[in-house]
Parts: sequence; C-alpha cells; structure tokens
Amino acid sequence: MQLLALPALSPARRAPQAVSAIEADWSREEPQRWWDPSRQLLSSIRDYTQAERRGGLFARLVQRLAVLRHRFWSVVSGADIPINTAGLGGGLLLPHPQGVVIHPDAKVGPNCLLLQQVTLGTGPKPGTPRLGGHVDVGAGAKILGGVIIGDHAVIGANAVVISDIPAHCVAVGIPAVVKRRRNAPALP
Repeated sequence: MQLLALPALSPARRAPQAVSAIEADWSREEPQRWWDPSRQLLSSIRDYTQAERRGGLFARLVQRLAVLRHRFWSVVSGADIPINTAGLGGGLLLPHPQGVVIHPDAKVGPNCLLLQQVTLGTGPKPGTPRLGGHVDVGAGAKILGGVIIGDHAVIGANAVVISDIPAHCVAVGIPAVVKRRRNAPALP
C-alpha cells in the first residue's frame, strides 16, 4: 500500500497573520462582487458620511443616492445599521449580517467581526458600547449599555455583555464573564 505525500504548507498557511487593533484594513470592506450585501451596506454608509463631511450640491446628490442604496441593502441584508452611524471603524466584517443591530452612537474599533444577530445597544449602564480594535463577537451576542470591550477580545455566541471586558480576553455566558485570557498576538 502506497501512502500519499501531503504538500507542505506555505508559511502563510502555517501561522495566521495577526490582525491589527489600530490600523484599519480597508480591503476587508471592499465588495468582492456586486451581490455582496454586507459590504455594499457598509459602502453606502461610508459614502453617506464622506458626502456629509464634504458638503455642497454634488455631495447632497451623493447623499441621496447613498440613502437609496442603504435602504435597498438594509432590506436585503436584514441588518439595522442606521446610515448616520459614524462610529464604525474601518475593516468591519459582517459575514452574515442578518439581524445585526447597531445603535447610531455605538463605537466599533478597526478590524472587528460581528456575526449574525449581534446587538450593540443601550442597557443598564448609561451610554452605548465601545468596542476596541479586532474584537470578534459571536452569533447572537448582545452588548448592552456603556460597556468597553478591550482590543483583541472575543465575545462568545449568545453572550450578554453588561460589564467591561478587558483586552485579550474571552467572555461567555449570561451575563458574560471572562473565562480565559488569550495570548497577545505578535504583530509583524
């Protein structure tokens, strides 16, 4: 019996690249094709805020077009992200945007990942959530009130976060508690 030789993994496939919590990777938000609902929704929000900053007659036309695009992609994606949400960091990933709800005053750091049914809204602590850079939020998680989530944190599926979570930690449960601390990723 002859064994098949497996191909050697390239260095890029062996060790995952560390994702920055400071520098936004804008390529993560670029639509890969026309039918890319979550990225198209984010694109319409970005276009609206840029036109709002620019001002002028042409900018108002761009804003109106962005509003129409936003309405279309909101219905298609099933996400509730207001067009005037200004606190979205670059490189935001919404692989399955169905049911994602983000309060317009919430702050999301660069290179975050929000899965389906995630809610960032008001809660028992006054204010709205502030997510650090490269925070991964599992499906169905609710982050409520003026809580602060540290850089490189992971929020488990269906967790309800009503208190601050430190950087490099994994939080799970209802209410969410820190279960373990992750190793700090090495940046290139």
